[in-house]
Amino acid sequence: MRVLGIDPGIAIMGFGFIDKSGHKLTPVQYGCIETAAGTPQEIRLKQIYESACSLLDQYKPDTVAVEKLFFNKNVTNAFSVGQARGVFMLAAAQRGLPISEYTPMQVKQAVVGYGAAEKKQVQEMVRMLLKLQTVPKPDDVADALAVAICHAHSVLMNDRMNGVTLR
Repeated sequence: MRVLGIDPGIAIMGFGFIDKSGHKLTPVQYGCIETAAGTPQEIRLKQIYESACSLLDQYKPDTVAVEKLFFNKNVTNAFSVGQARGVFMLAAAQRGLPISEYTPMQVKQAVVGYGAAEKKQVQEMVRMLLKLQTVPKPDDVADALAVAICHAHSVLMNDRMNGVTLR
């Protein structure tokens, strides 16, 4: 199963494709979609949408996992991030892909085993679980891979609970 993890953002949107086979997780491709500050919002959203379509068509994930938004004091930024997240989800939905959403706490719990883990702990576990030489940069990329790992672990747990035998 190929999972695409997304860490939503308007300036930087992290993405990470991983393959899950039994208990084994293998990185396929990861990086980020960047849009320039000062560019009109509608152009930035179009750039994200077009990049999302290209990535989805090239790497053909079976499912998409997206980090849920955490609203902080900057409501304007939260709306922009929500719009960026929405255009990526639209691109996935147009391809008939199932989409799962996870809170930051759920991601930390799945990757580190502790829902209040520090960002550095999550990044290091991503590096270790995917057998990478270094922690992916920028942070948004490591976060996207963590979301993908969270989903892969959730599927593994659901399979166990439903009595599915892994090969």
